[in-house]
Amino acid sequence: MGEYLLNQETQKIEMHFDKSDYMALSDEQKKEIKSCFLWSGKAGAWVSRSTNNHYRARQIAEKLGLENSGKVGERLSYAEELERKSERAEARAERYEQYSENAEIRAENLQSDFNKYRKDWSWLTQPIIAGHSGSRAFANHKEKVMRRYERGFAEYEKSAYYQDRAATARGTADNAKLQDRVYLHNRIKDCNKNLKKYQESIVAREQNLYKLQNGEVLKAWDGSLLTIEGQEEGIKNTLEKYDYEYGKLEFFEKCLADLGGIQFSKENIKAGYIVNMKRWDRCEIITAGPVNVTFKILDGGAAGGILTDPYAAIESIVKATEKKEEIENPYNVGDILCKHRPADDSIYQAFQVIKTTKTGVKLQQIALENGKPIKDNFISDKQSQKKIVKGKFSDFVGVYYDDWQLHKYTA
Repeated sequence: MGEYLLNQETQKIEMHFDKSDYMALSDEQKKEIKSCFLWSGKAGAWVSRSTNNHYRARQIAEKLGLENSGKVGERLSYAEELERKSERAEARAERYEQYSENAEIRAENLQSDFNKYRKDWSWLTQPIIAGHSGSRAFANHKEKVMRRYERGFAEYEKSAYYQDRAATARGTADNAKLQDRVYLHNRIKDCNKNLKKYQESIVAREQNLYKLQNGEVLKAWDGSLLTIEGQEEGIKNTLEKYDYEYGKLEFFEKCLADLGGIQFSKENIKAGYIVNMKRWDRCEIITAGPVNVTFKILDGGAAGGILTDPYAAIESIVKATEKKEEIENPYNVGDILCKHRPADDSIYQAFQVIKTTKTGVKLQQIALENGKPIKDNFISDKQSQKKIVKGKFSDFVGVYYDDWQLHKYTA
């Protein structure tokens, strides 16, 4: 019937067969093809929607009886892919700008008659006399002018729409994201994650290959038998993906290095610092971890919000004053602390403070009667030492028990 192949340049599966063969297919088969493929006039083939996992696309091609012709072309590096993507985006931007200009010209033409007539007050206010032939002709002409005027607004909307599309395409063509440290940081993180996954896959396949070469019988997740040829092909394909991902990692690392790298880290950012965060302006650092910072937004409509971002999101230090906050113990011996159910705020469990320190309390569970705690009525000999903490995302200062906030009971 035809053939299917992997175009390494586009990383797409292509199905090549005659139009007559396609017309002979059942409606169900055509529907299945369209669910995973798109027709490309440029390639003269059905091209897969998928770019990475082609399992379903290959399955459909094999069900149609197409011959596997392997691979064609050479895989582009990530930098080459990005350059080609930029060229296509630039061409799109030019097309959209032309569409916008054409729509604006159509709008001006459609509204030109009304813009001319509206200067004449008598044209706007002339009454329509029922049964009068001249009046009826004027009414039809006026209605036609007004309809064209209204259609002109639709063309102006199209013009604005295409301007927006052109601006988006220009942003893609200019690769503006490559000037964003946060974007580059996240892409580097993704690349390292994928490289680790590919390494693990290669190791697993090599172990399978060793077992198969020594006579062991191995099965895949679907129950089919693993083969030496299949494992060797899998290792080859994964190595190709590894090489591509490594090139991608190097590209993003170079872009980040060209921007001066990430200037801030745990070494020069401390809790209490006021910094400018990307998108949020002035923020106060609450915690500075190994990878991310947690901060409170200080200005604007989102003031008071607590968020976490990587160090790459810090644009500058406004005030470098380290804040070492000491948390006071708010409890005394004899205080009762309770777990409250979220649904109705009723008491679920109660504990009595039997000892306090500067930084914590020792608790022992007490009985509940009619939903109220009974002081000194201990129902367990177990005593738990809990540390006083301040909530990262709220003003809560107190202790947690099994991830529940404990709140002081008042009769």
